[in-house]
Amino acid sequence: MKARYMMAGILAFAAVMILMLLAFNAANAGPTVIVGARVPKNQRVDLSKIDHGTWNALLAKYVDQKGLVDYSAWKASAVDGKLLDQYLRQLSSSNGVGTESEKLAFWINAYNAVTIAGILREYPTTSIRNHTAKLVGYNIWKDLHLLVGDSEYSLDQMEHEILRKTGEPRIHFAIVCASIGCPPLRNEAYVAERIDEQLTANAQAFFADASKFTFDESSKSIALSPILDWFGQDFGGTQAEQLRRIVDWLPDESARKLSQSGQARISFLEYDWSLNDKK
Repeated sequence: MKARYMMAGILAFAAVMILMLLAFNAANAGPTVIVGARVPKNQRVDLSKIDHGTWNALLAKYVDQKGLVDYSAWKASAVDGKLLDQYLRQLSSSNGVGTESEKLAFWINAYNAVTIAGILREYPTTSIRNHTAKLVGYNIWKDLHLLVGDSEYSLDQMEHEILRKTGEPRIHFAIVCASIGCPPLRNEAYVAERIDEQLTANAQAFFADASKFTFDESSKSIALSPILDWFGQDFGGTQAEQLRRIVDWLPDESARKLSQSGQARISFLEYDWSLNDKK
């Protein structure tokens, strides 16, 4: 009987602590920043009607071949700032109806465009991590929301609740968190007609970068970006499966053979959170 009372007391204490933590988080959450616009239902359109041309032009103007962004020039241009806002409002007009390819292109573009908008809001800055408060204050991944239809989507929700649930691991070589450690930002928009080609090209470029992938044939060891550690399950349930999933994107023939066998020794490289800023 005494043990039962003790257990009841422990459970009650735990419940109180959980409620206090939830209240603390609610009270100390950062201010929500909303981009896009509220669009009436009768004005919403299928994904095939969303024109990514404005986003494509902005990327071509401000992103170089290495994926670095000229944030300074972009922020200085009131005209192009308004064009980005207009593009985000256009994304808001989606009714979500479309093919899987259209959905992939839409949400990858949305993630990257909202990230750029969030960084431009804070610029000058040296890292997105400067704007990711853990307990108190604004967290760009949680508090920056894009309106689409009747819902708001944070960057975290776009990544974890939409894009990762497509089962397409190459999204990790396409969505860019404004950091050098990320895959390079393409200087063109994603489009449904070319999405498979674009994602494969991204994956190949990612593993061709020595800061994301190295192979030591003598020790049969592969060093990978921590992206493959954080999101390894998206590539397969075991290390061997994950290696076999990336084999076609590796630049080195010996690495491809070793990965095909699933026997490579794996380590993970350091992640560079420095801003992907073209200076």
